[in-house]
Amino acid sequence: MKEIGTDYPYRATLQCFLDTLKLPFPYYDLTQPNNLIDLYTSTDPFAFAMRLVSVLTLIHYVVSEITKNYSQVDKSWSILPVVYAWHFTLHHYFNHGYFHPRLLLATILITLWGSRLTYNFARKGGYRWSGQDYRYPYLLEKLGKTKFALLNLTLIAPFQDFLLLFMVSPLYIIYQFDAFTLTMSDIVVTIVFLGFLLLETVADEQQYVFQTEKHALLNHVESKNQLKGDYKLGFLWHSGIFQYSRHANFFAEQCMWWTIYLFSLVATTQYEGKSFLTVQHWMNWSIVGPFVLTLLFQGSTWLTEVIINENHCIFTWSTLKQNFFLFPVCNFLILNDNRKFLPRNIQNTRPTVRL
Repeated sequence: MKEIGTDYPYRATLQCFLDTLKLPFPYYDLTQPNNLIDLYTSTDPFAFAMRLVSVLTLIHYVVSEITKNYSQVDKSWSILPVVYAWHFTLHHYFNHGYFHPRLLLATILITLWGSRLTYNFARKGGYRWSGQDYRYPYLLEKLGKTKFALLNLTLIAPFQDFLLLFMVSPLYIIYQFDAFTLTMSDIVVTIVFLGFLLLETVADEQQYVFQTEKHALLNHVESKNQLKGDYKLGFLWHSGIFQYSRHANFFAEQCMWWTIYLFSLVATTQYEGKSFLTVQHWMNWSIVGPFVLTLLFQGSTWLTEVIINENHCIFTWSTLKQNFFLFPVCNFLILNDNRKFLPRNIQNTRPTVRL
């Protein structure tokens, strides 16, 4: 185990992180299989993951530009965090000869998350070669080819690829602290995670059933205007979990990764013999992952509702400030005064809902 000082979150760990940016591998004769294992086990796990992300970023960017399908990272969204989680767990096992219980627990939870999300993405056709997030063509049209190419070069490919690693970075914090037993805090965090996983599962299932029924009904009517309720609107809004939150699945997704971050706090407080509720131990550098993920969801979900409003003109700006995820205060901070960023033709629209 690395020797970590009591100022771990602010000094020693920062140095560990900076060490991962030393890219050159030590010299090994890679024709020998045993040397491959030695190379893997002797390399800092975060450094190894950073190099892998760099390669994947290049692949995703090149493929997206060649095919003009910009959802390459989307297809890996539920897979790569699972790979990174097992990477940290197995790297610890190969170096120490046993499975780190907290690391293994967090990895299993991330695997459950990834397996369910992969299944949900696949059944909606996300892995089809032509499958692409509808927001990318919209942005391409609004921004133009040059600006969108710059967006792909900076945000869509590299930013999201590195974010997927930083979402799992709390496991790198856990990696550095031996723990032979789990604590009550681990159990509480696990229960909270499973609760959010259940919420996302129910929300995705309700949305999938609704969309399946909607498309089936559209095959038996001459016009969408013959439909009623949410089927006429085109999306689920007035029933199930979505009557309380327009994006309950997105809310649960963000909360699960904040929960994974809590495991790193449990690890640091247990090592230092402090209470999990000690305020000064509530932050370490791996908070970057869930924090940036939250910002990404705020922006992308806001864009989703802009597109919906352009196509259907059903929201008033007062309703947009309610139930964005679950908390009205957050909704107000994110959506208030954002009309100036909208296309001119819908900046001043205040339509009412017509069912």
